[in-house]
Amino acid sequence: MSEKKLINFLWSVNEGIKEEMRRDPNVCLFGEDVATVGGPFGLTRGILDEFGPERVQDTPISEGAIVGMAIGAASVGLRPICEIMFMNFITLCTDQLYNQAAKMRWMFGGQIKLPMVVRTLTAGGYGAGPHHSSTLEAWYAHTPGLKVVMPATSHDAKGLIKAAIRDDNPVLYIEPLTSYRIKGEIPTDEYIVPIGKADVKKEGTDVTILSIGRMLERAQKAVDKLAQEGINAELIDLLTVNPLDMETIYQSVKKTNRLIIIHEATKICGVGAEIAADIAENLLDYLDAPIKRVCPPFTHVAFQPALEEAYMPQVDEVVKSAKEMMG
Repeated sequence: MSEKKLINFLWSVNEGIKEEMRRDPNVCLFGEDVATVGGPFGLTRGILDEFGPERVQDTPISEGAIVGMAIGAASVGLRPICEIMFMNFITLCTDQLYNQAAKMRWMFGGQIKLPMVVRTLTAGGYGAGPHHSSTLEAWYAHTPGLKVVMPATSHDAKGLIKAAIRDDNPVLYIEPLTSYRIKGEIPTDEYIVPIGKADVKKEGTDVTILSIGRMLERAQKAVDKLAQEGINAELIDLLTVNPLDMETIYQSVKKTNRLIIIHEATKICGVGAEIAADIAENLLDYLDAPIKRVCPPFTHVAFQPALEEAYMPQVDEVVKSAKEMMG
């Protein structure tokens, strides 16, 4: 059995990038302040020192140019990792992501590969306000040809960044800023977390709780509270938003006959809506209660800490939903 070590989310991503850059000389890294400074929050510290300025470069403040450069580099054989500092800023390079990166392999009939990773973060829960805190995974999950992943733990963060770098398709890798300092165990041996596979964090029999992104922490607290009241919840971390691992969700819902979905993006047209619709279309006869979605209201994130917390999905909402289902 592999030994394990305790590491926070931030350093697990850093470690995964370094391992892949050592393994493959075609892997390169660029973005705003990722080289000399080591990233706005220090995630890429030490990478320039080890791999040099030919493979690690700072860029101008131009998100379109950053992603455009990644597309060009990937199309000629490199495996670029580029950083868009906050997820809100990814709106500035949507044309490059949607019209170029996501469509290029399809338009060339699969004759080229486009192995590139766009790293970005969402700052919900950090008091960063509406221009820095949006969670936009549903926008990009709606795009054929673009894979979207959202790890929530150190283990999954490292395993998914390595999988994303090795993938021959463009991958949007979304990091939660408020999870950067949360520690978790990872194996000391090399490992990969596969893209397109959800993870059952805890098995249960009474209700399935499906978490997306950093809401895993709140979902885990809800599971613990429910256990104290005799409700045995199954907890799934979605991990990959596109492609969706519906098979794992099907298996769970067939067992528990109930489903709660919690995510940080707004409810209307969120990823939870797609999953709920799929379950309703395919497993309606298995449900003993209506599907519940625990999501923020349809508005923007406030700066003020108390208002931001009120906006976020709450543990007690998940607990209440589960108890009503068991009613």
